[in-house]
Parts: sequence; C-alpha cells; structure tokens
Amino acid sequence: MNRFEGPGAHPAKIRYLDGDFQILLPGNHVTCAVTGKAIPIEELKYWSVARQEPYVDVHASFTADQRAGVLPTQS
Repeated sequence: MNRFEGPGAHPAKIRYLDGDFQILLPGNHVTCAVTGKAIPIEELKYWSVARQEPYVDVHASFTADQRAGVLPTQS
C-alpha cells in the first residue's frame, strides 16, 4: 500500500493564492493537473492562481502554461 491509499488518504481542496495556498478541505495530497500524479501537501510548490491548478514540478507547470497559450509552443 502506498502513502496515498488506505484510511484517511484523500485529496485536499485548496485555494491557490499568490505565493501561498489556503486549505479549504483537509487532505493529504492534491493531484497534478497535467500528469495526474499525487502531490503530498507538504511538497506542493507549483500551481496556477489563474487556473487554480496544482503541478507536480516545474516541467508540468510549463506544459500547463503552453497548453493555456501563456507560453509559445516549441516547433
């Protein structure tokens, strides 16, 4: 069993703010909007305030920005 399974293992509901976040519904993780990977709350470092989405790492954040048209795509 991994650390996101079993009793009490459920995603948190979070409001993403500039430089911080507010936990609206307690949980032990959130799910990356790009990769679908679970991100432990204590390891959450990347998110979009505008899209209210968490990302597992800078690469996922970059991909989300490209998909949203914020950054140009690579040719």
